[in-house]
Amino acid sequence: MKVIFAGTPEFAAVALQALHEAGFEIPLVLTQPDRPAGRGMHLQPSAVKQYAVAHGMEVLQPLSLRMDSPDPVRAAQASAAHARLLATPYDVMVVAAYGLILPRSTLDIKPCLNIHGSLLPRWRGAAPIHRAIEAGDKATGITIMQMEEGLDTGPMLLVESLPITAQDSTGTLHDKLAAMGGQMIVQALRQLQHGQLEAVPQPAEGVNYAAKISKEEAALDFSLPALELDRKIRAFNPFPGAHASVNGVHIKLWGAEVLSADSHAEPGQVLAADAQHGIVVACGQGTLRLTALQKPGGKRLPAAEFIKGFPLEGLKLS
Repeated sequence: MKVIFAGTPEFAAVALQALHEAGFEIPLVLTQPDRPAGRGMHLQPSAVKQYAVAHGMEVLQPLSLRMDSPDPVRAAQASAAHARLLATPYDVMVVAAYGLILPRSTLDIKPCLNIHGSLLPRWRGAAPIHRAIEAGDKATGITIMQMEEGLDTGPMLLVESLPITAQDSTGTLHDKLAAMGGQMIVQALRQLQHGQLEAVPQPAEGVNYAAKISKEEAALDFSLPALELDRKIRAFNPFPGAHASVNGVHIKLWGAEVLSADSHAEPGQVLAADAQHGIVVACGQGTLRLTALQKPGGKRLPAAEFIKGFPLEGLKLS
């Protein structure tokens, strides 16, 4: 079976590796154009491109796949990409976190299967892993779905669930789901080869939109319950990183523990900041023990190490 792969970040690169190691022929890989990154803002290839180039796969990086784009450069690149797809013999396209919309003209060439990081239709959209943690979901998973023009609305082909633990961050859950997605897409294609893949329509109820994460929403409001703040800290780890301000200094908060004891102190007030108690902060409901923090230009540190260079006792987070 010949597979064209479309994806961009590490989540997708794991799936590409799984397909390659399973022996599927991959005549073409689509990924987003190189982007500036790092302190020097040099152009960096995507994780998918890095894997593809290292293993001798042809890579195509159009700005768009929409041939009707009002931007002549994007429209020209889309037309060239469409022609390349038509000229490439393949049986199925696999898509994972590609980041570009696949128009009807692309979807109509061959079947397109998507690796989606949630139990559809619970979280459709760009940030299903973040939103599942933020919402306090007890489980998430991978859905292999057949793509159509709607946003993650296509019929489901394979579904597998995974519990979300109280210690999971977006980073840890991402890695678990990426590995699961790689295994499941290999299984799905093997079943497709033998005519054993059954499409099931998504339920009409329980649909939520997982909006893209913005840096602005990572600023914590300590009038919220400690339980919600803990979920936000885990949901925004590693990106964009939950943060609070202390005397005008922005501090990244990377880990926390929920304490059941309520406090009559003003939300955000630091109740303790010592080796015995750690960093304990009053919240709208309950209290929060911060376990990992980072000051501007510094390293991520355990709370006990952080307060040695940045005393917090008696101060207020806002």
